[in-house]
Amino acid sequence: MQARDIMSAPVISVTEDTPIVEVAQLLVRHGISGVPVLAADGRLVGIVSEGDLVRRIEIGTDRQPSWWLRLLGGSEEQARDYVKTHGRTVSDVMSRKVATVSEDAGLAEIAALLERRHIKRVPVMRGKEVVGIVSRANLLQAIASTPAALVPESTDAKERDRALKVRVEEEMERAGLDTVFFNVIVADGVVALWGAVRSEAQLQAARAAAATVTGDPARVQMHMSVQPMPMV
Repeated sequence: MQARDIMSAPVISVTEDTPIVEVAQLLVRHGISGVPVLAADGRLVGIVSEGDLVRRIEIGTDRQPSWWLRLLGGSEEQARDYVKTHGRTVSDVMSRKVATVSEDAGLAEIAALLERRHIKRVPVMRGKEVVGIVSRANLLQAIASTPAALVPESTDAKERDRALKVRVEEEMERAGLDTVFFNVIVADGVVALWGAVRSEAQLQAARAAAATVTGDPARVQMHMSVQPMPMV
C-alpha cells in the first residue's frame, strides 16, 4: 500500500488569516486533530494542530515563565511564546516547517517519518497540491484492513483496489454522504469503511453504497459508528 491508498481526502484546510476560534470549531466539528494551512494560490505554507492550541489565554492555560527562565531565554523567546498564546489568527500559532510525502510514498516510509519527527499526521502532495492527509489512525486502519495472509500485491491488484476505492467514494457521494468524516481502505478487493456518520440511516447508506460497488456485502467491512456531530 501507498499513501494514496489510505489517505483521508478531500482535505480540510484553513488559511493564515483564519481566526483561532474557527480553527478550534473546525477540529471539533470534524473530529480531527490538525489541518494544513494553504495560501491563496493553494500552496502549503504550514500546519496547525490541537497541540498548537493547548496553551491559550482564552482558557487560562498560557504559562507565565519564571524570572530565571525569562533571563536565560531572552526577550525573543518570550515574545514568540506570547504570540503563540495570545495571537488571534492561524499565522500566529501554526508550524511553518511541514514534513510532507508524495502519493506513492510507502507506509513504512510514512511511519518512519511520523516517528522521526514526532508528529501525528503528514500532508500528501501531488506536485505542489495537497491531495490528502495520512495520520497515525490511517496507518492503524491499514493494518486492521490487511488480510491475515500477507501475500505481495501485484501491480494489477493494486490498480484494481485503487479503482475500487474511487468508485466506492463516488457512490458514497451519490448516496448523500460526506466523505470528509470517514475513510475508505481497499485491500485485495475487500472494502473497509472507517469513521463516523450522523445517523443510523447514513450508516446503512454507507454499507449499501459499498456493497453496490463490490456486488458482494461480504466484501464490505464496517468499522463505523453513529456519532451526531456537535453544533459549534
